[in-house]
Amino acid sequence: MAARKKDEATVSMVDTFREFKDTKNIDRTTLVSVLEESFRNVLAKIYGSDENFDVIVNPDKGDFEIYRNRVVVADGEVEDENKEISLKDAQKIEPDYEVGEDVSERVDFAKFGRRAILTLRQTLASKILELEHDSLYNKYKDRVGQVVSCEVYQIWKREVLLVDDENNELILPKSEQIPSDQYHKGETVRAVILRVDNENNNPKIILSRTSPVFLERLLEAEVPEISDGLISIKKIARMPGERAKIAVESYDERIDPVGACVGVKGSRVHGIVRELCNENIDVINYTSNIKLFIQRALSPARVNNIEIDEEERKAAVYLQPEEVSLAIGRGGLNIKLASMLTEYTIDVFREVSENEADEDIYLDEFTDEIDQWVIDAIKSIGLDTAKAVLNAPREMLIEKADLEEETVDNVLRILKTEFER
Repeated sequence: MAARKKDEATVSMVDTFREFKDTKNIDRTTLVSVLEESFRNVLAKIYGSDENFDVIVNPDKGDFEIYRNRVVVADGEVEDENKEISLKDAQKIEPDYEVGEDVSERVDFAKFGRRAILTLRQTLASKILELEHDSLYNKYKDRVGQVVSCEVYQIWKREVLLVDDENNELILPKSEQIPSDQYHKGETVRAVILRVDNENNNPKIILSRTSPVFLERLLEAEVPEISDGLISIKKIARMPGERAKIAVESYDERIDPVGACVGVKGSRVHGIVRELCNENIDVINYTSNIKLFIQRALSPARVNNIEIDEEERKAAVYLQPEEVSLAIGRGGLNIKLASMLTEYTIDVFREVSENEADEDIYLDEFTDEIDQWVIDAIKSIGLDTAKAVLNAPREMLIEKADLEEETVDNVLRILKTEFER
């Protein structure tokens, strides 16, 4: 029975060593050091000290050797059994040993039993996990902003778990996914490294497909002039999966930055558009002239005049009535992106002729039919008269004035009825 337990302990010991010697992402020197330190920790617990032990780890062969070194003392004079051995016991090992000589005796670790082996496994597991965390953190800590290609491993409601080519885990949160993204286990996904968290030495690599940096890196990969430093991406504004505006500047007057980024017949942005789930990309020329920059940002609308409040970072933009809807865009998307790109709050106003103004009616005259708070909400977005409201896009009234669709439709009906009279 005792022999069988010893054999089982030996097998367990060999399996333990083999399990950890094949650990990935840890260099050989570090692994040998960790294995040796783990053995020494167990030896110190058993003998009280590991100072007089030699631990030899052979990761290539998958084995190890442990030797205990003791000094031969006269029989009956042993004070520390771990560091000293009696002459009688020493001569059982080699008959020619004498007092004062050093005895090096091989230790069979498996003889210490399952508890020692379990302690070793726990120590090794803890240290290997710590090293793996350090390795993962060191691999990615300086790569924030880079694009990586990873394989989808697991799909959850709030995030997608991906693995890189070394089987490291990376996280793509729901908030960093393009709304129309569809993921399937085993497929390859590209994303930018958004940040590397390392709370309690437990690194988490967070990826993003919605960050403007992701679009910037994709452009750098597609447009050689950007990677060569001839064209600079000054600003990016994105509504992920829907539309993006990019301001670029050329450092070589012979190069058209917009044309270079778009490519012949859009060849350079086609691949990016597909990668971003058909996100429309507008490229404009950057300028430090804020009026001109806002005008370009509101493209394709044609602007008549712009009034700037630099202190409040606000811009009042005046356009012909037929240009207002273009400036605002479907669902207010164009004006939102223009505001994000220029970092100015943009308010759009339609210009009317004197005759049109004479025939118009101020909203305050409709207080008997429209609640005052509704009138105030509409006036807060720069629309003071009935015709201004009727000529404004319905979506703008709903979104910018923050009104319910039913309320807006009721206002439009009342105003239309007035002019029909």
